[in-house]
Amino acid sequence: MSIPRLCIMPIVPNSSAFNTRRLCAVAALCALLAPTALHAAQQPPTASPALQKQDASHDDVTVRGTHILVNGRPFLANGAGGRAGFEDLARLGATTVRTYGQDPGPVLDAAEKAGLKVIAGLWLEHPRHGFDYLDTAARKAQLEKLRPMVERYRNHPALLMWGVGNEMEVAVSDEEARPVWPAIEEAAQFVKTLDPHHPVMAVTADTGADKVAQLVRHAPSVDVLGLNAYGDSLLTTADRARAQGWKGPIIFTEMGADGHWSVPRAPWGAPIEPNTTAKADKMRQYLQRAKQQGIGAIPIVWGDKQEVTPTWYSLLLPSGEWTETVGVMAELWGGTPPGGPNRAPRIEGLNFEGPMSFPPDGETRLKLTASDPDGDPLDVTWQVMAETTAHSVGGAPEPVPPSFPQAVHEPTRDSARIAGLPPGRYRVFATVRDGRGAAASINLPFEVK
Repeated sequence: MSIPRLCIMPIVPNSSAFNTRRLCAVAALCALLAPTALHAAQQPPTASPALQKQDASHDDVTVRGTHILVNGRPFLANGAGGRAGFEDLARLGATTVRTYGQDPGPVLDAAEKAGLKVIAGLWLEHPRHGFDYLDTAARKAQLEKLRPMVERYRNHPALLMWGVGNEMEVAVSDEEARPVWPAIEEAAQFVKTLDPHHPVMAVTADTGADKVAQLVRHAPSVDVLGLNAYGDSLLTTADRARAQGWKGPIIFTEMGADGHWSVPRAPWGAPIEPNTTAKADKMRQYLQRAKQQGIGAIPIVWGDKQEVTPTWYSLLLPSGEWTETVGVMAELWGGTPPGGPNRAPRIEGLNFEGPMSFPPDGETRLKLTASDPDGDPLDVTWQVMAETTAHSVGGAPEPVPPSFPQAVHEPTRDSARIAGLPPGRYRVFATVRDGRGAAASINLPFEVK
C-alpha cells in the first residue's frame, strides 16, 4: 500500500535486494492488519451471525481461464486490506477485502453488509521464523489448525476465496524455500477437501526469477495467483508471471508506491518517504495498468499503520482523513471518495530552509508548498516525531514513535521553525487538511547532534 535517500536502490524484482525489502517491510499489509498481529498464532474462530443458519447459501465462485466468475459473471477483485470502514471502501467502487489469517468472521459480516466479497487468508508459518516444512507432523498439525476456520466460514455469503499463506518464500535461500511450494499444494488440496466450492489463492512476493514457475510446477491445485508488488515493478509483474507459466487469474494482493527499501536516504540512512501526491501519481499508473490487464488490485492499507512512519503505507491518516490515492481508486473504479465528490489537497514540496542536521542549541526552518484543486481553504498541522528504532520484518507490528510538540515553533500554513530538541534522529510532518474529509501528508527526516 505508494521516496528519497542519498543512495538509491532500484527495484529489481529478481534481485536479493528486492527480497530484502520484502523482509524489511512488506506486507505492507501484513502489518497493516497487524494491529491485531497478523503473524500471531491463529485464534479460535468466533461465531459469525450470518452463519448461524445451517443452510446458509453462498454464491457460485469459479475460475475460467484468466477470470474469476461469481454466479457466472466476471468478477474483478479490486479493494484493500483492512478491518473496518467498508461502506466507504465500497463507495469507491471496490468489490473485495483481503485478510491474512486472523478469524475472518467480523470482516465477512461487515463486508456482506457493505456488498463486498472477502479473500479470507489462512496463515501458514514461514521458514524464516523457524518452521520446518520437511517435518511431516508439523505440516499436518498446521493444516489441522485451519480446519475450524474453513468449516465455520465456507458457507458465508461474503466469502470469495481462500488465500493460503503469504510470502512464505521470503528471506530464505532458494534451497530453504524449496519445501514451501509442495506445502502450498498440500494446503490447497486440504482446503478444497473441506470446501470444494471456493477457489484457493497462493501469494508470493512479486515473481522473483522463478517463484511463479515453482508454484506452477509444484502447486497445481492453486486457482488464483496473488502477487505482492510495489513501485514500478507493478508495470511488468503480471507479464513476468505469465512468462513463468501462470495461466490463471492474477490479483495484486498488495500494491503501493515505492516501499521504504527502495528509496533515497538521508546521510544517516533514514528512508525518505514520498508525499501523498507523489504516491497517488504513481498509483494512478499502476491501477490503470492493472485495469488494462484485467487484474484485481488491492492497495494497502485501508486504514493506517505504523511501519517506518504512520503514513507510509496508510490510505487513511491516523486522524481518519483519506488521502489522494483514495481519490485515484474511486476515479479508476467508477466510484466516489468518502463523503462525496471532493479532491484531496496536493503537495508540491517540503524543503529545509536551514540545515538538515544541527546541534542541540541550533534550529532549522521548513517551507511547505501545497494547494487544493477545489479551492478549499487548507489547514496545516506540524508535528515532530522520533525516527523509529523498530526494524520489523514482513510488516510485523511496530510501536508509534513519540512526538515532540515543544519542538514546533511559529507554525503557519506554509512554514515552521524546529528547535529545542535533544540529540537524536527525528522526522517533521506537515499534514494538510481541506476540512471536507481529505488530507495530504509529507515528512522529512532530520537529526540533532
